[in-house]
Amino acid sequence: MSTTPTMPAQVPSPPKGVAVSGIVFSGLFITNLVLIRLAVPADPADPGVWLQEPEHREGVRFALNLFPFTGIAFLWFMGVLRNRIGYFEDRFFATVFLGSGLMFVAMIFVSGALAQGVLDTFVASANLSGKHDVYVLGRRTAYALLTMYGLKMAAVFMFVTSTIGLRTKVLAPWVSFTGFGVGLVLLISLTEVPWIALLFPAWVILVSAWILFAELHTKRLAS
Repeated sequence: MSTTPTMPAQVPSPPKGVAVSGIVFSGLFITNLVLIRLAVPADPADPGVWLQEPEHREGVRFALNLFPFTGIAFLWFMGVLRNRIGYFEDRFFATVFLGSGLMFVAMIFVSGALAQGVLDTFVASANLSGKHDVYVLGRRTAYALLTMYGLKMAAVFMFVTSTIGLRTKVLAPWVSFTGFGVGLVLLISLTEVPWIALLFPAWVILVSAWILFAELHTKRLAS
């Protein structure tokens, strides 16, 4: 008698609230980037003049408070992608998929925590200025974590997700090729290019919208 387990014919779809997690992540991430970019100069060597302006400080503080929810939404988005891949998942690509996605979330959390610490320190200490060594180190480190390391991990995540989508056909070919192109731009682009990070959430919106459309189309055909 064969003891080989049988696999279900179809992987259960995630709840609708979870399926839109990619769009939620993109909205939060775009909000974070826009608020921070409008308040803080793009140059990581800025003198910290924005620290003296209450509206800019509050904008940055609000963006940093959204960072944990941004990371959580991205984890749910990863779960939606893995659910869609289902039993076609390859161990090699799955390892890179999980590793790059988790590293991206880690970069978000670490950079946000570091920036929050720097902000709270300078707000509490009126005698400190933006030229202080603590500010310079914290500002440059947080900037490097988010724009250099974080975006590179996002590019790797896009590459592996697009490869899995192309191999298993869980994503449309044009969606996968778009991911390859955007990922290449993020991988080789200079970190000083303003607004370049917005390409990643834009791609996540594209993938999420396509998944929702594909599931809706499948349900219509089944009915």
